[in-house]
Amino acid sequence: MLQIKDLHASVEEKSILRGINLEVKAGEVHAIMGPNGSGKSTLASVIAGKEEYEVDKGSIFLEGEDIEELAAEERAHKGVFLSFQYPVEIPGVSVTNFIKTAINETRKAKGLGDMPAKDMLKMIRDKAEMLEIDRKFLSRSLNVGFSGGEKKRNEIFQMAMLEPKLAILDETDSGLDIDALRIVANGVNKLKSKDNAVVLITHYQRLLDYIKPDFVHVLYNGRIVKSGGPELAHELEEKGYDWIKEEADA
Repeated sequence: MLQIKDLHASVEEKSILRGINLEVKAGEVHAIMGPNGSGKSTLASVIAGKEEYEVDKGSIFLEGEDIEELAAEERAHKGVFLSFQYPVEIPGVSVTNFIKTAINETRKAKGLGDMPAKDMLKMIRDKAEMLEIDRKFLSRSLNVGFSGGEKKRNEIFQMAMLEPKLAILDETDSGLDIDALRIVANGVNKLKSKDNAVVLITHYQRLLDYIKPDFVHVLYNGRIVKSGGPELAHELEEKGYDWIKEEADA
C-alpha cells in the first residue's frame, strides 16, 4: 500500500526527516510514536503532499506508484486521507455540503459523474449511524463552534465517507476525553478492512488501548530508530522516551 524509501524532508530549509524507511501493507495498522519535535507530524504532512514541506531525497509509493511529484489534492483523489491536529473552521459550509463536494471532486478526478443524490443521502445516513453521529450535527457549519471531540468525530466521518486507501491520523487523540476517544476509536476500527491501511501518529499509548496496531515505530530526530509490535507502546508508556534516545545516540 505505502512504501517510503530513504525519505529526507525539510521545512524552511531546516532538515526534519533524515532517512525514513517504512512499508505499510493493506489491512495493517501502524502506529508512529516519538517525543515532541521528532518529525511525526512532518512525516504525515509529507506523505499527504503539503506544499510547505520540501522532499530533499527519497521516494513515496502508493500501491506501487511514485506520488512524490503529485499535489496534495491529487494524492487525496488517489486515496490518501490526512486528519489534522487542528482542523480548520469553514463558516457557512455545512458538514454535509463539504462532504458532498469532496466526494464528487474525487469522482470527477476518476472520470465519473456526481454521485446520485439518493445514493449520497443513503451513504450519509448509514455512515452517520455507524459512527453514532446525530443528523443535526451534519447541518452545522464545518468545525465552527465544535468541541475538540466533535472536530475529531467529524474527521472520522469524512474518512468514512471518502473511504480512503490510506488513512493518516495525526494525533487524533489530542485533547479528547475518554468518551470522545472511545467513539473516535470505534469509528476507526469499524472502517478498517483488508483493502485499506491506517497510520496512527500519537504521543500516548492510551489510543492504542482502543485501536490495536500491528506495528509500532518510534521516530526520533527524524529517523525511525525502533520498530516492534504493540508491546513496544507499553514499554514506552512505562519507560518514557529517554531510553530510546540513549540507544539512538549511542
